[in-house]
Amino acid sequence: MTITATDIRREVKEKNVTFLRLMFTDILGTLKNVEVPATEEQLDKILSNKMMFDGSSIEGFVRINESDMFLYPDLDTWIVFPWGDENGKVAGLICDIYNPDGTPFAGDPRGNLKRALAHMESVGFKSFNLGPEPEFFLFKLDESGNPTLEVNDQGGYFDIAPTDSADNTRREIVNVLTDLGFEVEASHHEVAIGQHEIDFKYTNVLEACDNIQIFKLVVKTIARAHGLYATFMAKPKFGINGSGMHCNMSLFDKNGENAFYDPKGDLELSATAYHFLGGILEHAYNFTAITNPTVNSYKRLVPGYEAPVYVAWAGRNRSPLVRVPASRGMGTRLELRAVDPTANPYLALAVLLECGLDGIARKIEAPAPVENNIYAMSEDERRAVGITDLPSTLHNAVKALREDEVVKAALGRHIYTNFVETKKIEWASYAQFVTQWEIDNYLYLY
Repeated sequence: MTITATDIRREVKEKNVTFLRLMFTDILGTLKNVEVPATEEQLDKILSNKMMFDGSSIEGFVRINESDMFLYPDLDTWIVFPWGDENGKVAGLICDIYNPDGTPFAGDPRGNLKRALAHMESVGFKSFNLGPEPEFFLFKLDESGNPTLEVNDQGGYFDIAPTDSADNTRREIVNVLTDLGFEVEASHHEVAIGQHEIDFKYTNVLEACDNIQIFKLVVKTIARAHGLYATFMAKPKFGINGSGMHCNMSLFDKNGENAFYDPKGDLELSATAYHFLGGILEHAYNFTAITNPTVNSYKRLVPGYEAPVYVAWAGRNRSPLVRVPASRGMGTRLELRAVDPTANPYLALAVLLECGLDGIARKIEAPAPVENNIYAMSEDERRAVGITDLPSTLHNAVKALREDEVVKAALGRHIYTNFVETKKIEWASYAQFVTQWEIDNYLYLY
């Protein structure tokens, strides 16, 4: 459904909207906003693309002498949040970022994904769809309102109350998402204590990435209202599973047909699907810095906690990096299982799309599927069938990123340069920090 400026003006009055959030995402994937009163004057500025902000204050954007930037709202992202007070409601629009001369800003992650989509269309495809599965933890707050690492349940996979005492929190999150137009498909407790997952229906990748950002905002807001803290950190607690964000991807041709499906193909997959898969697997080691972008991400990517650490693919087997879920026809898709929810969705999906398109363009052959449990295979057994590991640290992942021209081009020079510089600083800061593990293991030994 297309939303017009007239629709927005009407809803501002009918729903007593008093503030507007103009939202955008920085290079690290953090949702930012400029909040303005919903007056006629400000609405005129917003709807005519004349709202300015200081880009020099945002991570990886511009220098102080280039600070003026413009927010161009995507009217189809209009939402009225279901929370507010007697002073009225808050609404929001997700924006693209433009330079003063009217050109798209090269450092805008959302704009960068649009660039990848334009490339996709130029080579004959109509849409790239995404069904994300973001996981998160709920922790208790202390007396000062600060998050602890104490969970509020002892639930496990698919448990229900009273074991899962976060039932009501999840239900309210689902209700709010539904009010905002999300089509929620499932909500359940995950494997680890305090860990949860809410899945929403696939859609075109731009809308899906917008949904991920709004989803995180809703989850954190509702959790706070219940006296809890929600985190999408990849591995907040030692000894239990970390949080992932499996990405179910499908490519559609100009006729609106699923380009991954071929009823006569092996496993009913098309040559396009196999080549896209080949591109994903060939570039997987090098794009991991984007799909798993923090030091902490690599504490999740270790054997033993169901996170995929091996570059391989399969059908029903869930131990490789990529699996092909059983659904066929319009539901044919590839599920990339390594991505975690700290990833900037716009950057991650731009990179995944371009790597898949590279596989199609170069007709990269996917290796044979691996249907055995890779976790139970020895290193020699894995090597014998060509299975390699993902990077073990952010440092190694960033080094690999710098060697891959397809991934670098998918990011563009501005985002690539600023991302790498930021991650080098992050790693250097971590590398100098003395952890409790080092104290426990070395202080008395040496």
